[in-house]
Amino acid sequence: MKLGLIAGNGRFPFLLLDAARAQGFAVTVAAIREETDPEINDRAAADERITVHWLSLGELSRLIEVFHKEGVTSAVMAGQVKHKQIFSSIRPDWRLAKLLLNLRSRNTDMLLGAVAKVLADEGIDLISSTAFLEPLLAQQGVLTARAPDDEERKNIEYGMGVARAVASFDIGQTVIVAAQACVAVEAMEGTDAAILRAAQLMQSLDEGVTTLERRLTVVKVAKPNQDMRFDVPVIGVRTVETMIAAGASCLSVEAGRTLLFDKDTLLRRADDAGIAIVAVAR
Repeated sequence: MKLGLIAGNGRFPFLLLDAARAQGFAVTVAAIREETDPEINDRAAADERITVHWLSLGELSRLIEVFHKEGVTSAVMAGQVKHKQIFSSIRPDWRLAKLLLNLRSRNTDMLLGAVAKVLADEGIDLISSTAFLEPLLAQQGVLTARAPDDEERKNIEYGMGVARAVASFDIGQTVIVAAQACVAVEAMEGTDAAILRAAQLMQSLDEGVTTLERRLTVVKVAKPNQDMRFDVPVIGVRTVETMIAAGASCLSVEAGRTLLFDKDTLLRRADDAGIAIVAVAR
């Protein structure tokens, strides 16, 4: 059995690669030159059933050519491709340029959905990455030693409504809340940058203001019609480290629709910092 892996940045592609190999798949990696960690070459050197082909963003025709040559009929996407890369640095080949011209809007879902259709037309089925990583999906309930307090629960309730509304427009999947007020909304900059921006906004408030509860609550959701083949919500240790730097005290994610990477380390770091993490049912 052979699987195609379209690899973005971060640890996601490596986790998926390990899971696929454990299930007996040979893996052909399409590594994105602008995003993928070069360590992927070391994995291929150590395992003859892993092959790596490097290509740039925009080389859709070459991606199809590689998968056809390798006999790939099923593929997964794993790892982030920064939104600003997709919409600013991309140099499309003729096939992708034609696709972009026919898009009604250039949001991530629309673009990746169109790419998935092109792949399907070429006999390459794009499947959900969670098919290999289901044990990493957040289970409903409080995940840390500390549960959210009353103030944080109010922030979560308010933030879920805002985040779902924002996510429905494919703007971002995260909002940062304090005192049931939205401090920051994630857009192209990504979750970590949005958290740090919220911290900066709070720090810039007049020091004389004492009525506003300054603790930040981070609320991350899946899109209303989340396509689990791509852009799956992910939380990792870096997210917790960013929250610590920002002074955020609580994180809410959606149960069954959010991947937790390095879960044990993530939760231990959150416990050490007194951060509450909860997975909420949709």
